[in-house]
Amino acid sequence: MKKWLVFGLCSLLVNFSFAQDVAVAKLRNETSRNIKKEVDTSTWNWKRGGVYNFNLSQSSLSNWAGGGDNFNMAFTSYFNYFAFYQRPRHNWDNNFDLNIGYMQSSNLGGRKNDDRIDLLSKYGYKIDSVGQIFISGLLNVRSQIFDGYAYSGTKSTFTSSLLSPAYIILSAGVDYKPNTNLSIFFSPLTSRSTLVLNRALANNGKYGVDSGKYFIRETGLFVTVNYNKNLTPTIAYRARADFFSNYYEKPENINLYMTNFLTFKLSKNFSATYSLDLMYDDKIRIFGPNKTSPGLQVKSIIGIGYVKPLTIKKTISKSKMVAAAGSSSGATSNK
Repeated sequence: MKKWLVFGLCSLLVNFSFAQDVAVAKLRNETSRNIKKEVDTSTWNWKRGGVYNFNLSQSSLSNWAGGGDNFNMAFTSYFNYFAFYQRPRHNWDNNFDLNIGYMQSSNLGGRKNDDRIDLLSKYGYKIDSVGQIFISGLLNVRSQIFDGYAYSGTKSTFTSSLLSPAYIILSAGVDYKPNTNLSIFFSPLTSRSTLVLNRALANNGKYGVDSGKYFIRETGLFVTVNYNKNLTPTIAYRARADFFSNYYEKPENINLYMTNFLTFKLSKNFSATYSLDLMYDDKIRIFGPNKTSPGLQVKSIIGIGYVKPLTIKKTISKSKMVAAAGSSSGATSNK
């Protein structure tokens, strides 16, 4: 009887040890295997491109009865770059415009005739099933690079400089995009800041900023309309119109900023261009005998010159490696 009891206890111990070895081996295999990695196949859909335009004109006169400058030369240049990002519920539009122009004549001397920097960034999140309405945020910065002067005969008056003025708009609202060519952004809550960082201009109280101060901030209603379309295979049109109303000071005086740009393609790299800019700001008093009245500012430029498209359409796939579980530290050890 004792022999059978001893035999049974030995068998039980052997089976328990074997089961334990199997469990340990299984656990070791689980910890020593390589971690499985998953690939995120989501794509970042960026469309990038732009255009560069350069126009040059020159004229000279000698014994010309009709009169005019003996020598006149002018150039204008326009650079645009855009980067649009799109995913099923996200849109991020970025646009940069740079305009530079200069003219030289025998009677008037040298002066700029165009100078503008314009950066616009707008992000939107789709809230409807069709994909036409987005909750959006917008940032716009607009200024210039070189000093500007107003001319009266041979007299010149210093009027502007880098970041003097500069306009910064920070806005939250709703963006309506019925198609790929049109965008209407409406914001009931917008901050509009006007900067005059040049000390001489700030001391003179230019552009609605109080004398001796460098900026003014306004809160109001903001609407911007953007339109971009190839009207024909050889004619392209871009337009933008901004409207702003200050809630706390003369809300009926709507500030306007509008740009229009037409391109007529003549050949592969040569085009005729026409730009028309309109601007009205009740705080900019540059009209009247004493320069104390606001008015509509108009700038129109026609040119024929070299045009270089910069269009790049590219979709970038982003693979994101994600660990399935556990820590990588010591996970591949076979010890």
